[in-house]
Amino acid sequence: MCGRYVLALRPSQIRQMLEEDGLDIDDAPEDEGGGTPRNSYNFAPGYHGIVYRANTPDGGASHEGTSNEKQQHAESTNSTEQAASSKQVKYKLQSMKWGLIPSWTKRNTDYGSMLKTINCRDDSLRSPGGMWATMKARKRCIVVAQGFYEWLKTGKAKLPHYVKRKDGHLMCFAGLWDCVQYEGNRND
Repeated sequence: MCGRYVLALRPSQIRQMLEEDGLDIDDAPEDEGGGTPRNSYNFAPGYHGIVYRANTPDGGASHEGTSNEKQQHAESTNSTEQAASSKQVKYKLQSMKWGLIPSWTKRNTDYGSMLKTINCRDDSLRSPGGMWATMKARKRCIVVAQGFYEWLKTGKAKLPHYVKRKDGHLMCFAGLWDCVQYEGNRND
């Protein structure tokens, strides 16, 4: 993913566009009030944006069984059972801060010392273990954007180029998320 993107829509507009594209949404942030994501034509790390994710009761925490066991179980069930169980999953739009705060962080630090990790390379995702292991197994989401910027270097100058879909639909980037609970604070 890039270092800057565009998301200048209200949550209700995002919800409508995604539902028109066939995504089920059971919950979404309000357009106004606390926790409302930021609208920006120059969306930067540290901003609160919208992601689309499964609303699991455990918040994406560990599930029983390995991925191999899950795959074998899925293959052994018939398609009717799979269709019925997939209807039980609820999906939501959620405001999240862009940038990874390590799960072992105890106190809210200043921006300069956190949120350094804003994207990851696909080759690091494919390798087993590592810092992405828990998130890639259970904490996946879709980052919603209208477009993004790529930078062309011409000598010492950098020229931004805006990339978006021709049809005007939203772009959906693969994302990983995590939650951090700071000491003495139940709301972060």
